[in-house]
Amino acid sequence: MPIAASVNSDPSADEVLSKSRERRALSVACGAHALHDGYTDLIWVALPIWQAEFALSYAAVGLLRMIYSGTMASLQIPAARIAERLGAGAVLALGTAICGLCYCLAGAANDPRWLAAALFLGGCGAATQHPIGSALVTRVFTGERALTSFGTYNFSGDVGKVLLPGAAAVLILFMPWRPAYAFLGLLGIAAALGIFLLTPRLAPEAAQKTATQDVAREKRTVDLKAGFAILVVLGIADSLVRGAFFVLLPFLLMAKGATVSTAGLALTLVFIGGAAGKLACGWIAKWIGMVATVAVAQSLTAAAMFGVLVLPLKPTLILLPVLGIALNGVTTVIYGSVPGYAPPERRTQALSVFYTLSIGSAALSPPLSGLLGDLIGIANSIVVVSFLTLGTIPLAFALQKEGHRRSDSKVGF
Repeated sequence: MPIAASVNSDPSADEVLSKSRERRALSVACGAHALHDGYTDLIWVALPIWQAEFALSYAAVGLLRMIYSGTMASLQIPAARIAERLGAGAVLALGTAICGLCYCLAGAANDPRWLAAALFLGGCGAATQHPIGSALVTRVFTGERALTSFGTYNFSGDVGKVLLPGAAAVLILFMPWRPAYAFLGLLGIAAALGIFLLTPRLAPEAAQKTATQDVAREKRTVDLKAGFAILVVLGIADSLVRGAFFVLLPFLLMAKGATVSTAGLALTLVFIGGAAGKLACGWIAKWIGMVATVAVAQSLTAAAMFGVLVLPLKPTLILLPVLGIALNGVTTVIYGSVPGYAPPERRTQALSVFYTLSIGSAALSPPLSGLLGDLIGIANSIVVVSFLTLGTIPLAFALQKEGHRRSDSKVGF
């Protein structure tokens, strides 16, 4: 629904219109983020079910996850460009409806090939959310409010990761997984209408006004490239670790005697901790700095992974929210730093590139970790992942060194 231009010169009327646009943009972005991230993580709950029902290897199970995430990652930049032509609301609504349709079709699949086709379709729809939703927030909000609003947007994704997998785990207690997932898919189809109606239409970003500004911007862009490259590598490494652990965790818990529903609950506990961690790590980073936050969070993550490996089932479930705080919370520092490493008019493009590469690496992680599980076992694979987690800490120090070289090293931290 377009926002009509105001003909009233009253500043208070313009302010009311601006506030309304901000509320609508943030509501759409957060709602879509929650739903899409929830859909993406519904796959974690289903992986043990699909393995048993279709007699799949761990590598094949990881491949199913990769089909969804890989498609989502590879199509984000094209999705952003299509949205520039057709409108953010229309493309985001269509993508949300397609994600819902994916789970309706998955519930009807009787063959792993049809299941893979449904997940590919879902990945196409999921590609629309990150570039469009993050662009809505960064376009509407400016200054310090942009950082806090982006934090709210980032947090909303974890809310969806808690609600939808948790809902699936509960529904599976009362009905087979097929109708449970089909019902959750219908939510996306219904939500698409609301997204289409509520998304504000924004004018194209203004071009540079003067040659002097062009020269200054070009110099700043060169200064930011090295930091952005390091940030991308850090995001890729973190995504690889997180994706691998989520694939391995349900099977480790089931080896300890957990049921499918308990494994789903365990993932929900991790996501609850992650949601709290995304809020907490943002404040902690302002207090102790970006490098210290990453070092503490990743060290705690590695230690918690060892704890999950050696503890019995019940203590493991108690530990999982703590692990989630560190494992998912650190992404607030990483993802929240991206806008600070791009010129204002290129932030949408930078976010698209960052999400493409980080989510793309997360898409490769499940089949690789599944293959590793087939070769050396689930427990040994988690040991490998925990050591890889510690390997992200030097990247944070490299980013801090680059930040000190810049005159505006505080940006993004």
